[in-house]
Amino acid sequence: MTTNDYLKILVEQIHSTTVATIGTDGLPQTRVIDMMLWDDKGVYFLTAKGKAFYEQLMEQSFIALSAVKDKMSISLRGKIRNIGSQKLDEIFEANLYMQKIYPGDTRSALEVFWLYEAQGEYFDISVPTHVVREGIIIGMAEIKQTGYFAGQGCIGCKLCYSVCPQKCIDISVKPVVIDQNRCLHCGRCAETCPKQVIEKRG
Repeated sequence: MTTNDYLKILVEQIHSTTVATIGTDGLPQTRVIDMMLWDDKGVYFLTAKGKAFYEQLMEQSFIALSAVKDKMSISLRGKIRNIGSQKLDEIFEANLYMQKIYPGDTRSALEVFWLYEAQGEYFDISVPTHVVREGIIIGMAEIKQTGYFAGQGCIGCKLCYSVCPQKCIDISVKPVVIDQNRCLHCGRCAETCPKQVIEKRG
């Protein structure tokens, strides 16, 4: 699937997310925020100008979010930008319940934020024996390789495969190849490798 497919799932199927910022005490703070719109430029949400959350968004310009539904999850962390009342009417048209929360001109208390550059992942365990993990990139976010990777020095002993819960290691080649789209990141392969050539990245 593409980034747009994942953003559509995030907004239209999951919708409510847990968003993290840093509180005034310097510690992480979370709250549930609905993702209102998506397009090929990113994701849009809003909040009232009088909230502490608004102040944190304006000051930090960065969020992390997680959302879960029906054994699938999406997580993103990246840069946000305040775009004021842009897309506000579109958001209210697409999310009719907002018209009851903020009727009439009371919507002027709200401003829209745009998640325009982010990295994250889609993770699906709905089929437990065949999990799916896919990277998500919005905008010009740097692609960071994460997970476990076998390097030179692999002797093809197959011990890593024997302890892998998902059996997602191709042992027909040396060095072995770990399927990053199915890996659980449990680290058992690295612990078991007699040559210690499986490294964790990210």
